[in-house]
Amino acid sequence: MLENYSKTDSVRARMSPSVKQAAEEVFNKLGLGHTEAIRLFYQQVILNQGLPFEIKIPNAETLRAMEQTKSRKNLNKTTLEELRKEFGIA
Repeated sequence: MLENYSKTDSVRARMSPSVKQAAEEVFNKLGLGHTEAIRLFYQQVILNQGLPFEIKIPNAETLRAMEQTKSRKNLNKTTLEELRKEFGIA
């Protein structure tokens, strides 16, 4: 249900300046202002009847990997070239 009525409601959100700036740089590349981007997001929520992207709670294995990365423990030192060969992207 896409409505084209007068725009009288407003939305306010607080976020870190760096997140706002980084997102607005992307919006600018797309030719959007932040208002249009938020409006598009809301329209996509309506069309998808939920968030327009997948949100998941990480499983135990993913959480361990994230912790390992943060702590830098048990990480194999691998070059980009080795990773490309391992995944067949060479």
